[in-house]
Amino acid sequence: MEVTRLAYGCMRLSGSWDRTAVDDAVIRRGIEVLEAAVDAGYTFFDHADIYGDTACESLFGHALEKHPDWRDRLVVATKCGIRFEDEPAPGQPHRYDFSHEHILGSVEASLKRLRLERIDLLMLHRPDFLADPAEIARAFTELRAAGKVREFGASNFRPSLVSAVQKALPFALQVNQVEIHPLRLDCFTDGTLDQCLERGITPMAWSPLAQGRVGSGQEPKPDAPDREHHLAVLAALDEAAAQFGCDRTVIVLAWLLRHPSGIVPVVGSVQPANIRNAAHATEIEMDRDTWYRILRAARGKKLP
Repeated sequence: MEVTRLAYGCMRLSGSWDRTAVDDAVIRRGIEVLEAAVDAGYTFFDHADIYGDTACESLFGHALEKHPDWRDRLVVATKCGIRFEDEPAPGQPHRYDFSHEHILGSVEASLKRLRLERIDLLMLHRPDFLADPAEIARAFTELRAAGKVREFGASNFRPSLVSAVQKALPFALQVNQVEIHPLRLDCFTDGTLDQCLERGITPMAWSPLAQGRVGSGQEPKPDAPDREHHLAVLAALDEAAAQFGCDRTVIVLAWLLRHPSGIVPVVGSVQPANIRNAAHATEIEMDRDTWYRILRAARGKKLP
């Protein structure tokens, strides 16, 4: 599955985790944000059924209704598998659910909200401790045969669980969406990116700016326990940004894009100017020395 170098993350489109708070004004603002992303060149849009408590998928459906030409231009992804407390009945715990029944039901609900006949990419959101690869494979195979989902992937999966699910599938998983940024380096050392390289899986980086902590204009709080490390990371990023004539946000995204596994950062801003600015990261060709200077600062210690 071919994806663009940057994805747009729709988690904040509705501005709330209360779907009942979404009115006409919220829908208009959300559509304007999506229009800005499309105009800036984003073609990959990342959802999850829980974003905005389903409101973000619904809002995107409104946008597709206004712009029917988008359907043939955009790749639409969504995720399922997280179930909130008291859902669907009082007393049920917060849990993960990769059961055949839940996967199929989630896809049907997402298709209706997104106003689509087919989801381009379906990911399982956070690893279900009761995950049965054979049951997942049965659900995926049925969805693909029915033409309701084109491709499949994972989110936040350990390499071992990716392997177990892949072994049960007759076709290849396409992505693993995980947290990657200069303050979260686990994927560089736990085998996740190695597996992506080996299997041709595309790693997608959620929260690539560490919820804004390494973005432009951000500084650590005076009492932050990791303040000195955080400041060192920002200094390395600012040095690189000055070198390339851009801002810190663009450098962070370019640093991720430099990895040979083909990391696709998921940009989640709802500010049109920030969405457009982030797109400039694809224009940066970061050299190996600069990349390692940032890694050295991010590690907080010398390489072995």
